[in-house]
Amino acid sequence: MRIAYFVDEFPPFFRGGLGTYAMEITRQFVLLGHEVTVFSHNNGNDPTHDRWEDVEVHRPLLTDVTPVFSILNPSDVQEWDIKGQEFYQETILYNFLSASKLVNRLVRGEKRTFEILVAHDWLATIAGIVSQKNLKRPLVIHFHSTEGGRTANGSFTIKRIEKMAVEKADLVVTVSYAMRDELIRLGCSESKIRVIYNGVDPEKYNPNRFTVREIRQFREKIGVGDSPMIFFIGRLTWVKGIDMLMHAMPWILKEVPDAKLVVLGKGEMERKLLDLVGTLDIGNQVILNFSYVGEEERIRYYAACDVAVFPSRYEPFGIVCTEAMSMGKPVVVGGSGTSGLREQVEIAGSYPTGYHINPNDPADIATYTVRLLNDAELRRKMGDNGRKRVLSLFTWRRAAEETIRVYEEAIEKSHGFAEDGLAPL
Repeated sequence: MRIAYFVDEFPPFFRGGLGTYAMEITRQFVLLGHEVTVFSHNNGNDPTHDRWEDVEVHRPLLTDVTPVFSILNPSDVQEWDIKGQEFYQETILYNFLSASKLVNRLVRGEKRTFEILVAHDWLATIAGIVSQKNLKRPLVIHFHSTEGGRTANGSFTIKRIEKMAVEKADLVVTVSYAMRDELIRLGCSESKIRVIYNGVDPEKYNPNRFTVREIRQFREKIGVGDSPMIFFIGRLTWVKGIDMLMHAMPWILKEVPDAKLVVLGKGEMERKLLDLVGTLDIGNQVILNFSYVGEEERIRYYAACDVAVFPSRYEPFGIVCTEAMSMGKPVVVGGSGTSGLREQVEIAGSYPTGYHINPNDPADIATYTVRLLNDAELRRKMGDNGRKRVLSLFTWRRAAEETIRVYEEAIEKSHGFAEDGLAPL
């Protein structure tokens, strides 16, 4: 199968979990024998055309269109701050340039063509829709989250783009049943939606990769030493609940005085977190690392921790939880609202893997974090169960195989195809 793939994030450019998803799933598509051409965002210094592990990648160079873009901005976008407007401008330009590059290469008679178009979230949806109109190929839209879920109110313009996406898509793929229900509430036809969980590479994220000595040395390096380690990794935004985890720390320290919280990530809450450290007087027990680190180092953080805590207020899936479970770590996760974490983490039955908490209640976060910190055998059992659950349900190979079946379904359902599976140009 030949796949044209529009996604905002792709190596070497990452904003968050979407980049990890795109990197891993396209690698699996290639291993399964499919041909993938990615159209992704150019951060300014990236090559416009190269290959990444047998995936062809196009990154159109953007240009500054600020002098004229102000008259094209929808009214609500004009009320955003300057950085927000620049982000919107770059996103729209990336979409148009990517679609134009794909469409014109095909229309000019290049022999190689594509059987299906794929786009991810509102960030790449416009490119998919424009290409669908011009090339008459089936279009699958992936929804990893929605504007209404990510923000308190949300942009009317972005919601309109999302609404157009679900109307134009032949099929919609999303990452959890919680997210499926949200899309239905937003007006997407249930018959269009296919749920496919994200995954992890269980060989890369394997707790047996590191010796006890290596883990001890890494803990010394990051300043934890022998203290019980709570780990949070993710974008430092309101929806991830990191502020509530900080508020939970005084409660946790009453029961486990030597516990340390390690926070790894970047985002708009950096200043607020620094203020909270001072306000809550927990500076000696919190280690803040406001940076992106390479994947190998990230895996070492998982290996070093005792408990991973992700108190997200909104999390359609949550790859960091899957990674922690694959590393044999018990997890404490937000279980309210649209929460794919609730589907990942078993809390009852014979094989519990962690706890669901109210992400807006620091006492609830503290209660279950302390329970795990104080019980080494419980941590071991839940960690073992989590690893087994990942191997059973959450691998990239499984996700790729299920996704390819959806793409094949979209092609089969699409009308007007020639016998060779390609629509005439």
